[in-house]
Amino acid sequence: MKDVVIRVRGRVQGVGFRRWAVAKAKEIGGISGWVHNDHDGTVLLRLKGNEDSIDNMMIACQKGPLFGRVDSLEFVVGRISSFLPEVEEGVFVRV
Repeated sequence: MKDVVIRVRGRVQGVGFRRWAVAKAKEIGGISGWVHNDHDGTVLLRLKGNEDSIDNMMIACQKGPLFGRVDSLEFVVGRISSFLPEVEEGVFVRV
């Protein structure tokens, strides 16, 4: 079981990135977690699931939705904001 938080930089807010991420996670399957617009214009994703599913989601996030532009993905190490929810098994949501 893999549990990662990634930050996506680029034109990722206001382009349907969160809606796209929820649909993509469902399409790939086996991913729990959430996607969140952060205050600095980036998008945070918390992904929990088997390694292959997480790897496939990260590959998809390198491209993103049709009207978005992804400049980079980076792992977030350490503590994230305490107001973001814990992962609910079998659920991937926008927050």
